[in-house]
Amino acid sequence: MPARTRPSQAAVEERREAVLRYVADHGETRIDDLARRFDVSLMTMHRDLDDLAGRHLLRKERGRAVAFPALTMETATRFRENSALAAKNALCTAVADRIRPGSTVLMDDSTTLFPLVPALARLDQLTVVTNSVGLAQRLGSAPGVNVTLLGGRYRGDFNSCTGPAVTRALSQLHADLALMSATAVLDGRLFHPLNDYVEVKLAMLASAEQALLLADHTKFGKTATYAYGTVADYRAVITDTGTPEAELAAIRDLGVPVETIEPEEPAP
Repeated sequence: MPARTRPSQAAVEERREAVLRYVADHGETRIDDLARRFDVSLMTMHRDLDDLAGRHLLRKERGRAVAFPALTMETATRFRENSALAAKNALCTAVADRIRPGSTVLMDDSTTLFPLVPALARLDQLTVVTNSVGLAQRLGSAPGVNVTLLGGRYRGDFNSCTGPAVTRALSQLHADLALMSATAVLDGRLFHPLNDYVEVKLAMLASAEQALLLADHTKFGKTATYAYGTVADYRAVITDTGTPEAELAAIRDLGVPVETIEPEEPAP
């Protein structure tokens, strides 16, 4: 019987991403069940989980892999919309007056940007270009806003589009401002669990005159599978006062202004 061909590093990383998503979807899973599901040896699965745990993506406990609750929420839009809502509202309020009538604004698929919709809807002759179906739906009835939805491969878990059609369309655009968030930030480096979204974010950065990063405190101190640069690609970082001081210092060390906003307490 011929020896099994050793998988490439890309194949290993693809499997680890699939393992991460499976654990995130289920909350926790027995390690031997994961080995059977992904048709690898128990030793290989332990190596995969050691790698993912070393990147702060999950916890490896005795016989089990356990998801971080925040990461589980990141994989489902219906949960992300209501996560850290007070902080998201504060971040959007802080940037609302920087968006000028008549400008073209790129917006990624982050639910962090959803609270901006009422402020954008009051502007005239604003062009918003986004890959987020949710944002396009929310802005579609605003009389002064021209919405361009970037179509491509639809991803139901993020309610948005990715792929070559999206990045190609972005390469033909020039925007005044890009408003974006990140799934994970560690020491000023940015991460996302899916490479397709990394490509979209990089294309948005390349097409915009300047970009602002809005990220609440829950995004900091963790990583995801794909790294895509640092906060130095942005004009400024806007976060809330719950973000650890070490993470704020790492941003400043990269020469990037960081603004910390105090979220309002929810009404009783």
